[in-house]
Amino acid sequence: MRVTGSARRRTRWVAVALGICLVAISGTACGVTRGDPSKDLTMLIPNSPGGGYDQTGRAAVAVMEAEDITGGTFEVTNIMGAGGSVALTRLMNAEGDENTLMTVGLGVVGSSYSFALPHRLQDATPLAQLIEDQEGILVPADSPFKTIDDFVEAWKKNPRKIPVGGGSSPGGPDHLFPMQLASTVGVDPRKVLYVPYDGGGPLTSALLGHKISVGFSGLGEFEGQIEAGELRVLAVSGDERMTGFAKEIPTLTESGIDLVFTNWRGVMAPPGISAKRREELIAYLTKMHASPEWQQALEDNKWIDAFSTGDEFGDFLKEQDARVADTLEELGLL
Repeated sequence: MRVTGSARRRTRWVAVALGICLVAISGTACGVTRGDPSKDLTMLIPNSPGGGYDQTGRAAVAVMEAEDITGGTFEVTNIMGAGGSVALTRLMNAEGDENTLMTVGLGVVGSSYSFALPHRLQDATPLAQLIEDQEGILVPADSPFKTIDDFVEAWKKNPRKIPVGGGSSPGGPDHLFPMQLASTVGVDPRKVLYVPYDGGGPLTSALLGHKISVGFSGLGEFEGQIEAGELRVLAVSGDERMTGFAKEIPTLTESGIDLVFTNWRGVMAPPGISAKRREELIAYLTKMHASPEWQQALEDNKWIDAFSTGDEFGDFLKEQDARVADTLEELGLL
């Protein structure tokens, strides 16, 4: 199964994609006026500015605006709260709105269960899965855990003494990853002391303030703190080492831990839109995916290309929903 990058990368995006607008919570238009309001679109982001959903959604918007793919402008709106459930509820309430999109991911699947929503992500209109993203295991610079083995050894002795945290609510990727890691290394997941935070910003503060010992999250928005030496990464969860930092970061499997785990993000539309409009929106995202600018975004953000559309993405969402539900049930959280 599958949350800011450094100032340098943001600057590079300004050069490559004509600017990624920094938008207030209320949302402001991003891009240039093209003269046809009927083609203007809204992109909802289910967490705070700078998080993983925000990075992905704004990167996609930047490319579509730079390439004039939709013929209109975008308004990007961050909707924070309840691990993405507030944003998902807004998307569902926009039934039939053919000019609204939302960046989604595994965390939204989990939050729909954690906050007992009456709907699930697949009840909206699947458009496209865009990326997969490795998770990292983060510690403060002065942590006694120098390697992943140091952490695992202490965790196995007394998991309740080592608070860990993530930028998602129960059922999201930053929660599922440590639970699966615990199970893999012989720690009872039900004894793991997990503290949820609403995105990477609060998680960073918790790590640097020593409110938790270890953090689990995607690494994109922690790049500045990693490069500055404020945070260290013990391991990443993917098949291959993560490059692009001062040092390559080893995988769990290199340390003999048999676990590969990746997060994912994609784009949905509200329920009830026409089949014709769904295909138009999928075509926009397909053209975006094929652009050199998007390929550069994948490289800059260290994302794994995992593009799929329509019914294929819909089937994937059903699988993800079932997997989250099964895990939460095993943990006694459903």
